[in-house]
Amino acid sequence: MNESVPVVRDVDGGTARLMPDVDRARAWLLTVDGAPQSYVDLDEPAYLEFEYARRLAHVVDCAAEDGAPLDVVHLGGGGLSLPRYVAATRPGSRQDVVESDRGLLALVTEHLPLPAGGAGISVYGQDGRAWLEEAGDACADVLIADVFGGSRVPAAFTSVGYAREAARVVRPGGIYAANLADGAPFDFLRSQLATFGGEFAELALIAEPGVLRGRRFGNAVLVASQEPIDTGALARRTAADAFPARVEHGASLGRFVNGATAVSDADAVASPVPPEGAFGVG
Repeated sequence: MNESVPVVRDVDGGTARLMPDVDRARAWLLTVDGAPQSYVDLDEPAYLEFEYARRLAHVVDCAAEDGAPLDVVHLGGGGLSLPRYVAATRPGSRQDVVESDRGLLALVTEHLPLPAGGAGISVYGQDGRAWLEEAGDACADVLIADVFGGSRVPAAFTSVGYAREAARVVRPGGIYAANLADGAPFDFLRSQLATFGGEFAELALIAEPGVLRGRRFGNAVLVASQEPIDTGALARRTAADAFPARVEHGASLGRFVNGATAVSDADAVASPVPPEGAFGVG
């Protein structure tokens, strides 16, 4: 493709735009209806521009010793930036990516192709919850949910029924991580922690201090496992970012949850609508 020309295409979820980064020769920003979805550098797949993507990557980094291959399931594909990261940093990994927007997948496949041979990445154009319910028991070392309809997490990925399926699919000692978004008073985020706390023995939350203090709406990464989470390693990595984040766990996370209750499938709702300009691209 002509690397200086943006690409605009209608996809299932709205209008997708691929915009070249003038500072990096083969890097692209993907948005859908103005909401940033992915940033991909085809020459440097281990480079992650978005803060939330780096935090999800930190979770993967701490899931096993450096370079060890993992079986990873990604619910939500976007530009496949995180699967490319895992393939680059953990060669030999087997990855399944499930993306419901087939139009978006076609755009990404055409303009942001995976390395020759696919790099161990299999892509499925179907609903992520339905795919998960058909997946085998204990088939993933890491399960990552980065599912957004526009700028909101769909209700189907917020309930006890979904959390139970996630817990079934993750291997003993494996990790579940989800990219979420909320702001004060954090009714959604607190309910998500309560929901996953009912299915997983250990929880942690990664977010910028300003978000946790209620100063602004933003992303937060929920981390869950049946085994103790290496929160020390996570904290060191997230603190070293250009925009440092904090890792909450244990008693402080319990105080944050503050009696919130788990969400049934019947009561599940999508994450809140972000304030105007919260995730926009200028």
